[in-house]
Amino acid sequence: MNRPSPLDNVRIVLSHTSHAGNIGATARAMKTMGLSALYLVNPKSFPSNEADVRASNARDILEQARVVGCLEEALQDCILAAAMTARPRDLAHRTLAAREAAGELFHHARHAPVALVFGRESSGLTTAEIGKCQITVHIPANPDYASLNLAAAVQLMAYELRMASTETMPAASQQSIYRLASFQEIELFYSHLEQAMIYSGFLDPAQPKRLMQRIRRLFARAQLEKEEVNILRGIISALEKRRSG
Repeated sequence: MNRPSPLDNVRIVLSHTSHAGNIGATARAMKTMGLSALYLVNPKSFPSNEADVRASNARDILEQARVVGCLEEALQDCILAAAMTARPRDLAHRTLAAREAAGELFHHARHAPVALVFGRESSGLTTAEIGKCQITVHIPANPDYASLNLAAAVQLMAYELRMASTETMPAASQQSIYRLASFQEIELFYSHLEQAMIYSGFLDPAQPKRLMQRIRRLFARAQLEKEEVNILRGIISALEKRRSG
C-alpha cells in the first residue's frame, strides 16, 4: 500500500475559471506531478465535456474535484494559502518566487492542508482573495511577456512542488508547524478584531480605508500559531469586558 504523501495535502484552487478547458488541462497537469486535490470556486462551466477532453487520462481528478461557492470554503482547515499573482500588488503580502514558495508549501503540507490559489484567466485574483492568503507567489518569467496560460502556471507550480518532495528536509527545520492556526481560526480572529476596533471607535466602517488590508498583511507575515491566536483573542475579549464594565 502506498504511504500518504504531503502532496496529498496540497490543494490546487481555481477561482472563477471562465474556460472549462483550463480546468481539464489543470487536472492533467496535476496528475502528472502527483497532485490530486482540486477545488473550484464558482467555475463558469463545470462539469463540462471540454474539461473531460482536455483532462485526457486525468478525469479522476475532475470526478473528485470539489466545487464550492467561495474561497473561504476552499481554504477550510488550511494552515497556509499562497496566492498566484502575475503583477506587483499594492500592500501585497510576502512574495516568494515559484521554487521558494513550492518548498514552503510542501514543508507545511507535511502536517496539514495547504492551498495554492489561482484567479481568473483575464484578471487574476481580487485584492480581497489575496487578502485571504498568507503569501503571494510570482513566477519569474520574461518581463517583456510574462503572460502564462492558467494550466501552464499550474503545471509549473506542480513541477516545483514535485521537485520539493524529492528533497530531504533537514531535521533542524522540522518546526512545530502543526501548531499553526487554521484558516478558520485566523478569519475568526480578524472578524473579532475588526468588530472590536469598530466598537472602540478606532475603525470607522463608513471610511475603513485599507486598515484591515494592512492588518491582514501584518499578521500574515507572523504566521500565527493556534496559541497565539487564542492569546490575541483573549486580550481583545478582556479589553471589551473592561470597556463595557
